[in-house]
Amino acid sequence: MQRFEFGNTNALNILVQPVDLHDIAYLEKENEQIKALTEKDFRLIAFAVDDWNRDLSPSKAPAVFGDAEFGGEAQKTLDHILNEIKDIKGVFYVGGYSLAGLFALWAAYRTDIFSGVAAASPSVWFPGFTDYIQTTGIQAEKVYLSLGDREPKAKNPVLATVGEKIEKTRSFLVKQNVRCVLEWNSGNHFADADLRTARAFAWLLNN
Repeated sequence: MQRFEFGNTNALNILVQPVDLHDIAYLEKENEQIKALTEKDFRLIAFAVDDWNRDLSPSKAPAVFGDAEFGGEAQKTLDHILNEIKDIKGVFYVGGYSLAGLFALWAAYRTDIFSGVAAASPSVWFPGFTDYIQTTGIQAEKVYLSLGDREPKAKNPVLATVGEKIEKTRSFLVKQNVRCVLEWNSGNHFADADLRTARAFAWLLNN
């Protein structure tokens, strides 16, 4: 799993983000956008997974679009990330976009190392996820959620449940006294991924 770093390597605010290899191109832009949205110093560490659907999914599940099934190896990915950052001192935040946003949320239920979660357009439609978080306590102090206003209008019936599921997610978190915000953005799932992720991390740093 390749590792990429941005920002100040001496900063005590550590942003951890799983990405796909094709996302590397926009990470520098995301880094600059975070800088524009906060005065806090930060270090952004991105981990490029080899297989998006396999490495970021909490459990095995059939394909929702195309023929790419979900491999359920998120725990393996999380273990790798935790091992990579174990000797770094600071306050850790985990975040990501789409399935990486779901991974970030799920990771905060699995470990207490992350103080906050930046879940931009997270794939909370993932089978069984809202059932899991309803009966499990998150270990992060604050969570940022966002969604595009056209995402619940997706033609795919599974993806179209994302609006209902993200409202449930926010409700569960609020009931657990987690500081949580849900921001609705203009556009579909593929609009402004770098800016949405930057806003998510900046909110954690500013709040």
